[in-house]
Amino acid sequence: MGELWTNEAKLNRWLEVELAVCEAQAELGYIPEWAWEQINENANFDPQRVQEIEADVRHDVIAFLTNVNEYVGEAGRYIHLGLTSSDVLDTALALQLVASLNLMLEEVEALAQAIRYQAQQHRYTVMVGRSHGIHAEPITFGFKLAGWLAEVFRHRDRLIRLRNEIAVGKISGAVGTYANIDPQVEAIACEKLGLQPDTASTQIVSRDRHGQFLQQLALLTASMERFAVEIRNLQRTDVLEVEEYFSKGQKGSSAMPHKRNPIRSERLTGLARVVRGNAHSAIENVALWHERDISHSSAERVIVPDSCILTHFMLHELTELVKSLQVYPQNMERNLNVYGGVIFSQRVLLALVDKGMSREQAYERVQACAHQAWNQPEGNFYELIRHDPKVQETLSQQELEQCFDPQSHLQHLDAVYQRLGI
Repeated sequence: MGELWTNEAKLNRWLEVELAVCEAQAELGYIPEWAWEQINENANFDPQRVQEIEADVRHDVIAFLTNVNEYVGEAGRYIHLGLTSSDVLDTALALQLVASLNLMLEEVEALAQAIRYQAQQHRYTVMVGRSHGIHAEPITFGFKLAGWLAEVFRHRDRLIRLRNEIAVGKISGAVGTYANIDPQVEAIACEKLGLQPDTASTQIVSRDRHGQFLQQLALLTASMERFAVEIRNLQRTDVLEVEEYFSKGQKGSSAMPHKRNPIRSERLTGLARVVRGNAHSAIENVALWHERDISHSSAERVIVPDSCILTHFMLHELTELVKSLQVYPQNMERNLNVYGGVIFSQRVLLALVDKGMSREQAYERVQACAHQAWNQPEGNFYELIRHDPKVQETLSQQELEQCFDPQSHLQHLDAVYQRLGI
């Protein structure tokens, strides 16, 4: 990904755009065939020479064109004919964004496969579900991962749509009116580059498109942060249901030899904040003066490459984290049964109501036993509810035990797995 955003890669894209425009103009008869042949054969640049020229002229595109003309010779006067700098800059940027999305989509697919594999391995590994950070009801680790997979699939579809929407060029001149260039040149050149002409450009491609691009990366990395935060929480010492892989010889702390820290997950959390901040700058870039100004340009030189590189890196990092994730079913079982199965309170409540007890009375009795168990070091909800006189009158021993069977909570999970092909 980084190679797509080097200075030399950028200049290569500029040259690609200029050549596509020259070829289109030659096809339409706006420049002589001999000139196009000379341009196509000789056009080149030297990145260092471009920088030397830019130091004098203080204009990057003019410096680039000056250097290209040093290679081309007489036919160089036909290069950039009727164009403005943004024709080249924005069209070339679109090529870079499309190429970046192609790499990201490859990593998204790898991440999806890693999550799918772990979900298949743990589709029936029972664990406690949590809401507000508090134990709720049983789920499986595979079911938790199924939610991640569905989210990744949505991002994959969004990136595919985004690739189509960002693949837009403009070859329409100084303020977008085609005053000095035929719209057919734009159509032909964009087709050669694999782009669509912008519907109605000004001097630039409007920055709502680029704002959407950065927002989508921010949303994607926000999901990766969500997964990373979940891993961090499940790795806490008092939970320890999953853990990042800790390699032989790895150290967790300079002071405390026992530490095994979720450093990859924490890294993902921090980098997601950077991408979100960049997306904010991209939104600020939308409101430019009149047909354009260049207040967006300086920001984009930082936020666009950085966001693409960071997102690509985060996808790869999360994929490796998921592949090597350590899962501890025995700890999941331990946490599932804390306080004697208080998480089965709803099943007991529904069983009592089904047997004729009012919901208010059933709720009161179940809650009282659950809270009593919760507040005791060795609290046991099952024993407390089993010895409750009203419960004994209402439910048989077998009926009560059935309420504490976690499998009853999992009976419909296959429907979710089938939707995702797990």
